[in-house]
Amino acid sequence: MPKPAKADSPEPATAGGGAAAGSGGPPTPAVGLGALLADRTLDLRLIAGPEQAEVHGVHASEMADPSPYLLGGELLLTAGAGLTEPEAYPPHRPRRDGTAAGGPEPEGGPADADDAADAYVRRLVGSGVAALGFGVAPLHAEVPPQLVRASARHGLPLLEVPPHTRFTAVARAVWRLMAEARTRELRRVTEAQQALAAAAARPDPVPAVLSRLAATLGGHVRLWPDGRTAGSPPPPEAGAVPAALDALLARVGRAEGPATATDQAGGWLLAAYALGRHAALGTATPARTPGDHTVASVAAVLLALLTADRPAGAEAAALARLLLGGSPAAALGGPGPWYAVHARGGADPQALAAALGTVLLDPAGPAVRLLTDREPSPQPGWRLGVSAPAAPDTLATADAQARRALDRAEAARTPLARHTDPGFAGLVGEAEARAHAEALLGPLSPALRDTLRAWLAHHGSWDRSAAALGVHRNTVRQRIARAAALLGRDLDDPDTRMELWFALRWSTGAGDRGR
Repeated sequence: MPKPAKADSPEPATAGGGAAAGSGGPPTPAVGLGALLADRTLDLRLIAGPEQAEVHGVHASEMADPSPYLLGGELLLTAGAGLTEPEAYPPHRPRRDGTAAGGPEPEGGPADADDAADAYVRRLVGSGVAALGFGVAPLHAEVPPQLVRASARHGLPLLEVPPHTRFTAVARAVWRLMAEARTRELRRVTEAQQALAAAAARPDPVPAVLSRLAATLGGHVRLWPDGRTAGSPPPPEAGAVPAALDALLARVGRAEGPATATDQAGGWLLAAYALGRHAALGTATPARTPGDHTVASVAAVLLALLTADRPAGAEAAALARLLLGGSPAAALGGPGPWYAVHARGGADPQALAAALGTVLLDPAGPAVRLLTDREPSPQPGWRLGVSAPAAPDTLATADAQARRALDRAEAARTPLARHTDPGFAGLVGEAEARAHAEALLGPLSPALRDTLRAWLAHHGSWDRSAAALGVHRNTVRQRIARAAALLGRDLDDPDTRMELWFALRWSTGAGDRGR
């Protein structure tokens, strides 16, 4: 029989919900509610609401209001412990206040069961729940009729979970169906990538890639600004699509525009991908699957290479200029500003390069490295470290900044971190700075470190340091002399003072770099 979750548990067990972090590839497709209903081992029964729903995960909760713990798209499972108690207003029995069950609710009395069910369903619909599964027994012999009426009224699919079906079995079934769907989608994406690569090798590569992309997506594709198209155009009833797609392409195609953008018009889904400077690829589809973005990104990379306005062998010529002593600015073809990017997590570096609007990509090594003249934005499935804007002659510094920014992004579990630390401190990574500080200041006790910090902050003034520390000036003298002896350093040397001040900012117990 279904096992109700603890009503006061803030995070009951959950299954599904998308690709694991760092797994790469397209997001995990949702599971259609019909596929769960067709699983005879579960024996689920739809008793209210539509059958058309997409399930992105399973969540079990007995809370009266589980909405704070929902992301949307869940199949919520409950045994009804958090709803109005089943014995509250049973038929043919008086209410707790003595009035007849069929009579009017007394003013100021407990909420009617229909109202409670309606409020519960409205909260679930407002949280984006895909469907509600109600386990009959041990608390309820049947799904409460007021819950059936509320679900039908608000269009929430309501499933009856029979006593012999465990909630865990439902969660496992969703996980299995999602895994199967993800495998199918990965196979489709792989086959599409191979077909696009083969199309790019044909004598007429651009029309071939466009046609293959349109066939894969099942929609319409367009190059901007030259106007070449492929696939079936949107139907007349979707008349707003061409103008909306043109506007989206013009926005992405600008030199300062975003690398990608999406929109909707006339019931169609629109997307645009930058192809370097002043060019873009647009797609318009009636529907979208999780792998479509990856497929379109690969096509964008190929089309960027095929349509770039440069003579044959330009990349080789740029590399030769660098190797023979030419300037990075000449090799890059412009002064920038440029952004160095380090990335980890995804499975398709070329799709990432297309999304960032660049073909300057180094996929080898512990992190993918890219160079782009567009300001990077977060990309699904990737963690990015982004440098400060850099000129061509400072790219080595930008590369180091991007590496340290990626370390921060991974430590904070954020999709993107930018280099923002100005000055000398920004040239050294946090881990290296702290290690150096602890090695240098290791001989000093916390009291000696505090005294040395105050003394340096007051430019060696004994009186002001003593006042700041609340001790006698002779105590400051004795401590500074002791610190100098332990460190074996001349504290009158300005270089020594600078190094110690930097170390004290990063030492353990100094707070946020001494600030």
